[in-house]
Amino acid sequence: PGTVSAAVREHLRQLCLKEFPCGTGSWNKSRFLPQTWRTWRELVPREEETVSAGEETVEALLGLVRSPHSPWALPRDSSEEDCFLRELAIQNPLMIKDAFFYSYFRSLRLVNKGVSMVDKGLLKFLKLEELVLSANRIKEVKASNLPPTLKVLELYGNEITSVECLCAHPPPGLQHLGLGHNKLLGALESLYVTANHWPNLVSLDLGFNDLTDLQSMVDSLHTLRQLRLLVLQGNPLALVPYYRGLTVDTLSRLCVLDDITVSPNEKHQFRGLSINGDLLAHEAQLVVTIGNVRGVLDSSVLDPEPGPEGPFIAYSYYVTYDFVEDEEGGGSEYAGVLAEVCDCPAVPGGRGRGLLSGPWGSLEGRAASWGRGRPQITEILPEESPEEDIEEAEESVESGGMTESGELEGSVSVGGSAVLPRSVDSVEELAKLRPRIDPRLCPSPGTVLFSTVRKPWSDVIACDYEMQHTLRDLVPLKAFLLAGTTVTIVQEKILSWPLVAPPSESPSATKKGKEASKTCLTPQEQKGPKKKKELPKELRQDPPILTVLGRGLVALESLLAGESLVSTVCNFGVVRTIESDKLTFARDLKKSKSKKAVKRDAKKTDVLPSEDNHQPEPLTVEVQIQLNQCRTAEEALKAFSI
Repeated sequence: PGTVSAAVREHLRQLCLKEFPCGTGSWNKSRFLPQTWRTWRELVPREEETVSAGEETVEALLGLVRSPHSPWALPRDSSEEDCFLRELAIQNPLMIKDAFFYSYFRSLRLVNKGVSMVDKGLLKFLKLEELVLSANRIKEVKASNLPPTLKVLELYGNEITSVECLCAHPPPGLQHLGLGHNKLLGALESLYVTANHWPNLVSLDLGFNDLTDLQSMVDSLHTLRQLRLLVLQGNPLALVPYYRGLTVDTLSRLCVLDDITVSPNEKHQFRGLSINGDLLAHEAQLVVTIGNVRGVLDSSVLDPEPGPEGPFIAYSYYVTYDFVEDEEGGGSEYAGVLAEVCDCPAVPGGRGRGLLSGPWGSLEGRAASWGRGRPQITEILPEESPEEDIEEAEESVESGGMTESGELEGSVSVGGSAVLPRSVDSVEELAKLRPRIDPRLCPSPGTVLFSTVRKPWSDVIACDYEMQHTLRDLVPLKAFLLAGTTVTIVQEKILSWPLVAPPSESPSATKKGKEASKTCLTPQEQKGPKKKKELPKELRQDPPILTVLGRGLVALESLLAGESLVSTVCNFGVVRTIESDKLTFARDLKKSKSKKAVKRDAKKTDVLPSEDNHQPEPLTVEVQIQLNQCRTAEEALKAFSI
């Protein structure tokens, strides 16, 4: 059991070549009687022969195996060899012997048959040219057990860890070797794909393994003078931006790479790249872009107005995604809690540095940065909010706790970065707060959680997030792309309380104080608008309350299969209600500063939402992940030369 010979015998048994309507029996025995019993019929023309009662003609028996509605019909996915054997077992059943099988078969396909060992029984097939043993449990193949006449060998979807087992006296005339979707791993595998072992190899498929050394692999494949078709996609080595260019330039005789024809123009664009292949940095670059978030429920309209003693409630929204972490980075002990990537104005056209920060404060961390080199480590310490920021935030706090610029009360904005709440003083305090974390906000093992900048609520929240991840350890990156990334829309709610209670004054004293203050003002200042009551300058913040509004998986496997871009809109369904939309509509009209603005807002929305015309947008977020690829040799040398 588990050998190729056993699988062949079981397959032949399932064909029922010696049972009705095949083989010999009462349904056709008169046709196979000894010749002496038929001598008296020799004078009768063969066309006029009639079968005995209870027997079937050859045409009737063939109809039983050919008709798709017959209970004796073969499955639709049966091979041509199976159909031929069934018909041969009807027309001439005496030929169905072992010697016939071993000399007849030129192609043998045993797919998903539980085969774990290639035994010596294959050597009995004297004319075998094609052997397909895909989707089995084979870990090693002894080349000495393969027929020397073999030209095609397919071992897709097995558990083979090295090509070395096939290199001891392989079939000399082998033209195609398929080892895709196995477990080939290590730089030494390139030593076994040379002309010394496969002099006549025309087609080679090593796709979807764990091969990492591109330079060594193409150098070895260069010795295969007959090689015209090659598949390497799905390996970690194919994730580097110059993979296709270096392969095309090194293997000048190649016609098809990863099922894509190699054009003369492509060969010209990458000419000369192989000469400097050793000087190219071995790393992959992926750019993550997060666009607009739509359909978010405005939770601030559901909260009561804050009193003088608080709480002042602030809402913000951001998007997180997990991404594999490069081993060369130091990392932080808090890296598994929550990561936040902040804006960096020093980098034109994008967000450059990463900042890891816990949901309760600024935590030292790191994330991959733009360009090559070591990831940057950035730390932001909490500070007091400027006095003028708090004065400008009074109106926005009453409606949700946001300033006009979208910053949170009692928090810090550094260099245009995301506003962070106050930090936790010790690891012990962080450990106490950790149980409050929603498990959906924690990254999966082996990954780090990245986050967009926190933004206030709006109908369309523009994240404008772009982050480049540069990774040198490509095997974990491949595993991550197979698993995909999880995108989450998070609502952060922060309650702030005044540290000092507002002073209580008597009505008379308050009135006298106001009259005295008026005498010190100019007439224009006395006639000016009354200044609103200032908020307390010192606020104490509670730990943020994080709510997951939507969460979904973005499949990235296509990046391994040759695609360079994954662009999708994650749809999490409708979360807004007609009641909340009415409250938001009323608040927006109230906050308008002029009648023209009121008319303009009313014109945009026409009328208040009603049950008849209420069609809220679903909660969505735009996500795009691109695998960087070089288009010319000059581009590769300029960007990745060490």
